Amino acid sequence: MKIAFSQPALPETGVLVVTALAGAKLSQAAEQLDKRMKGGLSRAIKASRFTGGKAQSLSLLVPGGTRLDRVLVLGLGKANEIDSPGLQAAGGRLYSALGRKVKAATVAVDAVEKCKLSAARMAADLAFGARLKSYRFDKYRTKEKTEEKATLGRLVVACSATTRARALYRGLDKVADGVFFTRDLVSEPPNVLYPETLARHARSLTKVGVKVEVLGMAQMKKLGMGALLGVGQGSIREPRLVVMRWDGGAGRGRGRAAAPVAFIGKGVTFDTGGISIKPAANMHDMKWDMGGSAVVIGLMKALAGRKANVNAVGVVGLVENMPGGNAQRPGDIVTSMSGQTIEVLNTDAEGRLVLADALWYCKERFKPKFMIDLATLTGAIIIALGHETAGMFSNNDVLAGRLAAAGQAVREPVWRLPLGEDYDKALKSIIADMRNIGGRAAGSITAAQFLQRFVGKVPWAHLDIAGVTWSDKEAPTAPRGGTGFGVRLLDRLVADHYEGR
Repeated sequence: MKIAFSQPALPETGVLVVTALAGAKLSQAAEQLDKRMKGGLSRAIKASRFTGGKAQSLSLLVPGGTRLDRVLVLGLGKANEIDSPGLQAAGGRLYSALGRKVKAATVAVDAVEKCKLSAARMAADLAFGARLKSYRFDKYRTKEKTEEKATLGRLVVACSATTRARALYRGLDKVADGVFFTRDLVSEPPNVLYPETLARHARSLTKVGVKVEVLGMAQMKKLGMGALLGVGQGSIREPRLVVMRWDGGAGRGRGRAAAPVAFIGKGVTFDTGGISIKPAANMHDMKWDMGGSAVVIGLMKALAGRKANVNAVGVVGLVENMPGGNAQRPGDIVTSMSGQTIEVLNTDAEGRLVLADALWYCKERFKPKFMIDLATLTGAIIIALGHETAGMFSNNDVLAGRLAAAGQAVREPVWRLPLGEDYDKALKSIIADMRNIGGRAAGSITAAQFLQRFVGKVPWAHLDIAGVTWSDKEAPTAPRGGTGFGVRLLDRLVADHYEGR
């Protein structure tokens, strides 16, 4: 879908979208339309249950007194409660209402008294929400019905501050590119997406200025990445470690100013559980066990696309966890890149083994300002937080606070859970430095405790995104399937606190 911005003027024909506030108070454009319709819009609203609430919309076909084909009225709620996420959700509702019914539409956006956002920001957010909702993963559908296909190919956003709105949207559009890339990767089937091909997708970021390195088995063996390599040894697909660098910040070269911010992702392209095999029911969902790596790759695309003023590093460990004749066994002991030994009691607790080496590698090579890892790590986090909120663990209160604020700002919430020495004791092994599971109790916490052993003193946060990477229901700005949760969150974190610093 193409999005354009124009000066405020109501179209004579086609499809028009206007807005209303709580109490069915019409916007300036809606009032103009009502006059053209000789009060027809007001009468239609009074005859309906539409009150201008932020989750409401009202559709009118062939509105009288005009040559328009259709009018859609979007409710924005109370003026003093309008915010960017709410407007993005309104843009998503706009697309849901029109996306499979019309080819082009114009949405009129007016300044709203008592609203803290400018008309330009409102216009950009509405457009961003519509674009996010327009995502579809349909490359493998060969017999799709015509009525199921998207038709809305052009959306014109009319507002007074056209130049400013266009500039604001330009950055959001690049973030949407990153979100879509993440959704694409998470949606691919595991016979198409495996370590080698996922690394190839990451390499495509060179087109937007990201430097990409791909480490193979020989290089990882030389580095001593026994934890990561052990996970992949049962598969015919060889593991990869991908390193992505965006050098867009000031102070490039030397010193603390040049130190990058770092993001590390778990990339298990399919997780059978290995020898500790999972139940067959719903195992197909494990194609998106590489969700953390997809977020990191999508984030790097977003940062580079909008030319973020920051030095950033993305590191993703890519493996396939399969039961084979050479597969890792319960009871094996592996030596991580850090030199610490790990007793593998459950081969289905594999993501933490991948991250252990990826985190250590990132810490040692790049000396980053902070490290944030993302992983579909534990089912326990879904029991704790459901499918609405990601779990967050951190050794740094400032970083944790900034992440929480960024999540609230973009409606990708995170909730901090505790770390502590008492939880750490659950990882004690009698024959190695640690074991890879801590028992049934507090499973997400003990997994985070395991990861903390590989970050040293670097400010660090772990986001367990197992419950939010994939959704079986529609959301205001996302269809069913891969959500892209994390890209907007981390982009906002960088934009608010780390650009130009």
